[in-house]
Amino acid sequence: MTSANQVVPVGTTATRTDLQLGRRLVHCANGCAIATAYALFFTHQQIVHVFGSIACVIYILDRVRVLYPELLERAPWVNPLLFRAEEQFKESGMTPYAIAILLTLITFPKTIAMIAIYTLAIADPLSALVGITWGRRRIVPGKSLEGSAAFFAATAAITAAVLRTTTVVAAGPIALAAVVIGIAGAVLEMLPLRLDDNLTIPLFVGFAGWVTCALVGIVPP
Repeated sequence: MTSANQVVPVGTTATRTDLQLGRRLVHCANGCAIATAYALFFTHQQIVHVFGSIACVIYILDRVRVLYPELLERAPWVNPLLFRAEEQFKESGMTPYAIAILLTLITFPKTIAMIAIYTLAIADPLSALVGITWGRRRIVPGKSLEGSAAFFAATAAITAAVLRTTTVVAAGPIALAAVVIGIAGAVLEMLPLRLDDNLTIPLFVGFAGWVTCALVGIVPP
């Protein structure tokens, strides 16, 4: 129930079980753009400064959206495209998404950060798309074997591609690292945690990638 002076955003009815392709494409494009820009154009210090500023702007805009919902009346297509029903009067997934990417950039070596951010950008929405569309075998509530398999495959492929292009290492250690990081990420993704997966996925994959690379003898730049 809402109070008399609250404005309910129009068309905000989507839940986690809806495809909401627009939202997932925006998340994918944002993450891929950040990781690619980091790979091609920015040093560690530069990307932290640039994305730190972007994260601040994202947080402020999200708070404005919550506190002044009447502003979105002029653009009614925004809510069904980008937000879920439970996000009407609280922060959206974009805030923990931005915070997690910033923490990932600060914490991990460049190669590991790229793996973690690409995983968040690609593997996470892909697993949701596969799970919602084709998921039949339930592992835990809300998670399917098909979705987890998609997450594993995407994470392993991302890991192999990033390590192949950023390190001078034999194919064997790269393949091993890709499989281990893919399994670790898929296991985390299927756990029914109450924490936002936009926050947990890149940080966990980053730590798993860092430890795995050390164990197989890969020194990420």
